[in-house]
Formats: sequence, structure tokens, C-alpha cells
Amino acid sequence: MEQRYLGRSGLRVSRTALGTMTWGRDTDADEAATQLMAFADAGGTLIDTADVYVDGESERILGGLLGEVVPRDELVIATKAVARRSEGPFGGGASRGALLNALDGSLRRIGVDHIDLWQLHAWDANVPVEESLSALDHAVTSGKVRYVGVSNYSGWQLATAVMTPSTYPLISTQVEYSLLERGIEREVAPAALHHGLGLLPWAPLGRGVLTGKYRNGTPPDSRGASAHFAGYVEQHRNERAARIVQAVATAADGLGTSALCVALAWVRDRPGVVAPVVGARDTNQLIASLEAEQLTLPPAIRAALDDVSAIELAYPERPMP
Repeated sequence: MEQRYLGRSGLRVSRTALGTMTWGRDTDADEAATQLMAFADAGGTLIDTADVYVDGESERILGGLLGEVVPRDELVIATKAVARRSEGPFGGGASRGALLNALDGSLRRIGVDHIDLWQLHAWDANVPVEESLSALDHAVTSGKVRYVGVSNYSGWQLATAVMTPSTYPLISTQVEYSLLERGIEREVAPAALHHGLGLLPWAPLGRGVLTGKYRNGTPPDSRGASAHFAGYVEQHRNERAARIVQAVATAADGLGTSALCVALAWVRDRPGVVAPVVGARDTNQLIASLEAEQLTLPPAIRAALDDVSAIELAYPERPMP
């Protein structure tokens, strides 16, 4: 698998990342082990989790697999903090105390002495950004973290964080990005490109909708049929999405590949993107995503997909005539 530098840092990661949001709920430890082995065998290195995924179980499962399935030094481990984990003054949020408490918890659950990429999971309007960044600086200085990034920041939030004085620069921002969700192209992606941050798209398959599995209904074994993910998927089931899914399917038929591969290749090679974060319930789904490594979309097909999924830009994102 191709390796790419993450932002303006010297950190190299695989151009597809393995997401673990389902680990501990839809994916048990044995299946997670099989996924991790398949991912590593394909040349994958970047694995993404968070302290709140299944109440920390995702991190625990990952920790149990390190060494036994894949050596720790062959992976780039990314996790996140900020989301509310528990009640109390240090159970969530982006205060210095809460963040450093969360970091210690992640290190304990994963069973490692450092995190390769530690990300602020969301903007916290109640905490000065200087305080949050001071926690990131301390984490790197202490040796518990190697690189830092953010997730789900708007354009102004990202620019504010980048321009706030800190010792260690942010190198990445993780955001939803797919043919169905291109909103980051208005402000977030330009800000990231300008300031040298790498984009890590989550939900690059439009929460599963771009695979085409929902074209004729809701499969009973899909996320769209589950109690905890139905609303998550439903957001991208509308008339606009149906047109885009049809265009993806047409492109896939013409290229002799899957709709999944077409959708993933499109977002993977967008400006500024370093590694889409792909989650899968089982290994077969993951292997299907890894097959996109062999696909580069022809310019004509990429242009057609750009056109059918285009979002409206207006002042000030679109310059005045």
C-alpha cells in the first residue's frame, strides 16, 4: 500500500486507515484480530480509534492485539479525546485536566507508552483554545504523544487552532468527507491545505450508502437496520444521494470494479487527503475496501463524479466576478 506523509510532518502513514468504531459492539475481538492482520498484510499502518468508542472497548481490543497479531512498531496508532466519558470534572471536554486524564486512560487501555497521533475529537467552546493546546504540548513534551491533530473542526475553528501559539503544530484534521458529504470543501479543506494539515476523511463511503447496498431497501444485516446506527445512515438516504449512488454504480460497471472501490478511490485522491478512515464490521468488508488500492479513476470518470456530487459555493467561498 502506498505511504503518504501526514501534513507537513515527517510521519508516514498508509493511504488507507483502519477505523475501529465497531470494535467491541458489531465486531468482536476475534474478528478484529482477523481485520488487523488483513490490514497489515496489505501494507496498512494507520489505525484509528477513540476513547469513547464502545466505552473504551475499542481501545482495549486494540491493546490486546498488539504484539500477538501485529508488532506495535509496525502500526501508527491514532486515538482521540474530548467527548464525554463519565461524570465529574475530568470525564470529558477539552480542559487541560480532562485531556491529560483522557490520555492516561487511553494509554492504559491500549497498553502502550505513547500514542502516535493524538486528536482533539471536537471543538470545546467552553475552554480557551490556548488551554487545550497547552495540554497537547505537554503530552508531546512528556513523551506520551508523538504528533497531534484535531477532528470535526469547522474552518474558522481549524484556522484559530493553527494560528494559536503552541510548541508542536497540528498535522491533521479528521472530518467527514465523501461524494455525499463535500461540505468541507467550502472552508475546512482550503484551511487545511493552506496551513499544511493532512485530511483524514471519516465515513468515506457515505456511511455505507455509496456501496449501493441501500438502493433497493435496507438489508437486515446492515448498519441501517441496527438500532444504534439507523439514524446515522438515514442522513445520507435522499434523492441527491440516489443520483450520486447511481453515477458511482455506472462508473463501477464501466471499470469492472465495485461501487465501493470507486467511491473510496474518489475521496482518497482528493486534494489534501492523506488517508480515508475505513471501518468494517467484518474482514470481508475490509478486504473489499482494500481492493481500491489497485484503482485510479480515469480523469473523465472523476470529472463526472465531481459534477454529479458538486455542492453550491457562494460568496465568500466563491470569488466575486
